[in-house]
Amino acid sequence: MLVLLGTGVVAGVLFAVAISVVPALIAMTPDRYVDTHRLLGRRYDRIMPFVVTGSTAIDVGFAVRAHGGPRLLFALAALFMAGVAVVSQTRNVPMNRQVKQTRPEDLGPGWRDPRPAWRGWHLVRTCCAFMGCALSAAAVVAS
Repeated sequence: MLVLLGTGVVAGVLFAVAISVVPALIAMTPDRYVDTHRLLGRRYDRIMPFVVTGSTAIDVGFAVRAHGGPRLLFALAALFMAGVAVVSQTRNVPMNRQVKQTRPEDLGPGWRDPRPAWRGWHLVRTCCAFMGCALSAAAVVAS
């Protein structure tokens, strides 16, 4: 089903970022981090909102059409996937924009490193994505 593909991709991408990309970014010097962050965001920023929104919409559509337990499971999955979108757009994306606007001269001792906060919010949205994927899978099985 398309809903499993979408929610699985979101959960998988966010998980991969959490276990491989974030630790690498945290280990970098600030100037290298800023340059690498700009490169990484070019692709993710374009495709992930579409996949998250599409998966959420599919879960909503199934929730409307389903009956009984699957309806509740699809609705809960949609809420968790919406949580991914809300955290992304209100927490991670603003930090991403800030980093993209950072100039090398801004990286002095007064620079406020966004990496710890970004990692924390990323883990929140990753957990939401896993819950959305698991609930979508349970709803498909129960249907």
